[in-house]
Amino acid sequence: MRFLMAGMIAVLLAGCASSTMDDARARTPNKTLTSAKAEQLVAQCVQFAWQDEAVFGVDAAAYLQSGKAGGYTVYTRSAESFVDIKAEASATTVRFYAIEDSSVSKRRLAALATCL
Repeated sequence: MRFLMAGMIAVLLAGCASSTMDDARARTPNKTLTSAKAEQLVAQCVQFAWQDEAVFGVDAAAYLQSGKAGGYTVYTRSAESFVDIKAEASATTVRFYAIEDSSVSKRRLAALATCL
């Protein structure tokens, strides 16, 4: 019973994060960057960097999933910050979105920049 309840909660949270991300994607990203590295390497690096408890404390959760249109998405709890990473013609494009401009979102962007 606990497993079923935990599964239902995870599905509900994923649905909330997805709608938040879709709303954010409807506007211009906070920052667009490029990298010569492969999309999977950038995505894994961002996920690892965002899970650094020394930088983000107890809110050091980061999740990696396949992107809707290919590539990868790395996102935080409630999708407060997320990044879409996709290989394009000559480079890997990284689109960073933050729901609000805060010190935490700026630290997430700085951590992301170390992965390029």
